[in-house]
Amino acid sequence: MNTATPALEPMNDQEFDALDQILDSLRERLDEVPQWEFCEGAIAALICCRRDIPAAEYFGALMGDEDSGQFGPELFASPEQYEQFLTLWNRRWNEVVTALDAQVDNLEDARAYAPEVMDVRGAVAAMSESERAEMADELADQELPYFAQVWALGFMFVVETWPEEWAAPRDKEAREWLEDALNRIVTLTEDDDGEPVISMFGEDSPPSVSQARINAYGDAIWAAYDLRDLWKSIGPRVEQVVKGDEPGRNDPCSCGSGKKYKKCCGAN
Repeated sequence: MNTATPALEPMNDQEFDALDQILDSLRERLDEVPQWEFCEGAIAALICCRRDIPAAEYFGALMGDEDSGQFGPELFASPEQYEQFLTLWNRRWNEVVTALDAQVDNLEDARAYAPEVMDVRGAVAAMSESERAEMADELADQELPYFAQVWALGFMFVVETWPEEWAAPRDKEAREWLEDALNRIVTLTEDDDGEPVISMFGEDSPPSVSQARINAYGDAIWAAYDLRDLWKSIGPRVEQVVKGDEPGRNDPCSCGSGKKYKKCCGAN
């Protein structure tokens, strides 16, 4: 399973802002570089994944150059920016590992995993009329995501990119456990059709999230815990080795030595 040394101190808002700025800079050269919330979901899925997927592999799929599939310092504005990105990325990775491995009974526990998610619709609703007017063109050109939707899409991106690592186990109970957990995350990829009753920006802001959405969000976080525990209990996938037909004792040895099998590899 994906493990890492725990971060010494939690990341602060300024550090998350720095990650956002680096991703914005990368997006100037690579259009498909995702927003941080998408990366946050991808990190959670990679940590929950059955196989430890190397950074070179997952970075290539998540943010790599579309033509080469490579992700390295050449894509950044400077070597310093690249090092800063890796430092912050690994800091957050370590935090998520620590949280998902913590034994928590409720999500109010300070040790519990708390994804970095945005309520974009709530943020727009909380804007003043002048602020919305300034962003009118930008807002008109995009479909605003719902609360935690981008996080769930990032998580499922990893599931869909490496489907063999999420294949259903043979054990019926484990298979049902996997299916239920993934379904809870898939639910969060869908739109919030419930009546908005909760404001994520204080009592003075318009409500933008339904109670059902908040419940689904909590279910999805517990699903990440369940997936982490499931693959830890089952262990890495073992590749099946298909053994070819063994030559007869008097047949030429398949190693190419020219000797009979019984006098060569079959002698042991």
